[in-house]
Amino acid sequence: MSSKSYLWLTIGLLSATLAGAVWSDHRSPEVLGKPLSSIPTQLDGWIARGDLTLRDRIAASLDATSYLSRIYRRSGVEIDVFAAFYARQKAGESMHSPKYCLPGGGWEFADFRTVDLTGTAARINRAVIQKPGDRKLMFYWYQSRTRVVTSEYQSKIFLVWDGLVHDNPGGSIVRIVVPDRPEIEAQGMVFARWLFEQVQSCFRSPGAGHSN
Repeated sequence: MSSKSYLWLTIGLLSATLAGAVWSDHRSPEVLGKPLSSIPTQLDGWIARGDLTLRDRIAASLDATSYLSRIYRRSGVEIDVFAAFYARQKAGESMHSPKYCLPGGGWEFADFRTVDLTGTAARINRAVIQKPGDRKLMFYWYQSRTRVVTSEYQSKIFLVWDGLVHDNPGGSIVRIVVPDRPEIEAQGMVFARWLFEQVQSCFRSPGAGHSN
């Protein structure tokens, strides 16, 4: 294919994506079948004492339809859980990626790769994050009713596609943070699978109505 053909193909794809995104803005927003806050606070000995509230400035920057922030504890170990749901994203907007948010808090990525989420067909991001005197392990992914992806760019493209084809323009970002220790990583992966299943259960089924 000639360079001119590639150029026109690229322009066509970009135009179609933009047109789809603009049209998607006028579709009905995604509605969760049940709120994120309905996710159990106890699992296999992990206990969260309640939901945390983000500072107004952070919540405004996040601009999510709803979110869940909790600390689960078991045997002296903490799992920091966060999920944000967006009923519909507007053209040109995207979910806040940890790649861009965490450095603002002094964290840097020491290692980053994608891994299989055991027991599922999904792949998720695994990242070691660190700052002076602290080092943690983070798992995160982008999840909608129909798919799970690891890239924020793929997430945006699929949100437009799903809004057009499946009438579900909503999606979420989900992440957990645990201490960076080998014995804790396995526990974190098990917890990630549980959280993945719980978030999926919050999305309404394809034939469900539009009420919570």
